[in-house]
Amino acid sequence: MSLRSPLGYVLGHGSAREGVHHWWHLRTTSAALAVLGAWFLFAVLTLPDLGRASVAAWLARPVNAVLMVLFVWTAVWHSALGVQVVVEDYVRTKGPRVLVLVAVRFVHVLIGAAALVSVLKLALGGKA
Repeated sequence: MSLRSPLGYVLGHGSAREGVHHWWHLRTTSAALAVLGAWFLFAVLTLPDLGRASVAAWLARPVNAVLMVLFVWTAVWHSALGVQVVVEDYVRTKGPRVLVLVAVRFVHVLIGAAALVSVLKLALGGKA
């Protein structure tokens, strides 16, 4: 038995007690993607061509490689958060919702890992 009122239980907590946290992650990844996306667009437009050799030479610079890894990581994380919100909003029954969330997370991990391995292979001079 608790002496807290029902209002005391819910004050400061979203419906799942992590809504504000999730919202802030979406906003911060959006801001990071805006900055990193502008950097990426500028960098791609200033490349002499989009051939493998040109891109590999560009990624061989440590600053570009680090920023590209951050861009890929942030984009995948932001996408996973956004898709999670859509699934939680539109898949009503608990069993299928959990299965879809696990599948979506798994796909995002695979996409992120493949992209990061590709960036690192190009940055370190390996054959992609």
